[in-house]
Amino acid sequence: MLCISILFNIQLSPFNSIKAQDIHFSQIDFNPILLNPAYSGFFDGAGRFGLSYRNQWATVSKAFQTVAATAECPIVRRRYNHDGLSFGAILYNDRAGTLHYGTTAANIILSYYKALTNSNNNFISLAVEAGFGQAGFRTDDIEMEDPTDNILNTSANFFTLGAGAAWFYQPNDNFYLKLGLSARNLNQPDISYLNLEDALIHRKFNLYARAEYRTASSLAILPVATLTLQNNYTEALFGCDTKFYLSESAGHQLALGAGLYYRWRDAAMLQFSVEYNAFIFALLYDANISKLTPASKSVGSFELTIVYRLIRNHRINRKAMPCPII
Repeated sequence: MLCISILFNIQLSPFNSIKAQDIHFSQIDFNPILLNPAYSGFFDGAGRFGLSYRNQWATVSKAFQTVAATAECPIVRRRYNHDGLSFGAILYNDRAGTLHYGTTAANIILSYYKALTNSNNNFISLAVEAGFGQAGFRTDDIEMEDPTDNILNTSANFFTLGAGAAWFYQPNDNFYLKLGLSARNLNQPDISYLNLEDALIHRKFNLYARAEYRTASSLAILPVATLTLQNNYTEALFGCDTKFYLSESAGHQLALGAGLYYRWRDAAMLQFSVEYNAFIFALLYDANISKLTPASKSVGSFELTIVYRLIRNHRINRKAMPCPII
């Protein structure tokens, strides 16, 4: 049992500001609008739907659990103007610890993408994002110092704004490069329960780079790097995937992937993925190697992502970010 006074002492202390952070997933490619809203609409098809689940630090206390569902669909695709609009949506829930502290929120995204060349191998995308959520905790499983205490506020509503930009370049079928920059919580929403000015969700900035080099007819190497900044928190991740394209016929698509990643001074990760026709399945294990290791016993998190794509003509383009202008 956790005494509720701890929570309020933290919020009331002048030496402890609230440093709230957004939901966090280590899988960064399969459900890309969780990373950057500008990736909404960058797919070949009539829609893309994803579900991601993360279970973290189960050996420390009650596990931190995060679930996110995403949906994307094109609104306008102008073939001869080589541009288009896309709509995206994110719904997520995050819960942690004895207090079940967490957030439930929904974001909507509007993105515009434009081909920079007539050959459709060079694209830029710009997006805006807006969301509404509620942060809070439950008092069911806590022990009060004074049984007569009455907690009036256990939740706080907030509104958030974000934006993103992405660039994709593929000069040939054996190589592509994509870069992204996103900024979320631009308005720094307040989630204080006691009307404190420093209980903010700070602005979050993310830089992302991914490349693919196809070394043979069925083998590809995909290095990746990301940098995330949020208030005093900095996260750097880099790694590499290997992907085997086992079948690429019109009626049957099958690819297997495996990757190793390192999050600076925090975690080592191992990921496996399967792409089968319109489905993507990805499983990641995140081994903790930070100062929390004595408590976590190196158990970080497990993540599972499932993605379904509505593909035109039942044919899947091999490219990781295929041309959306057909």
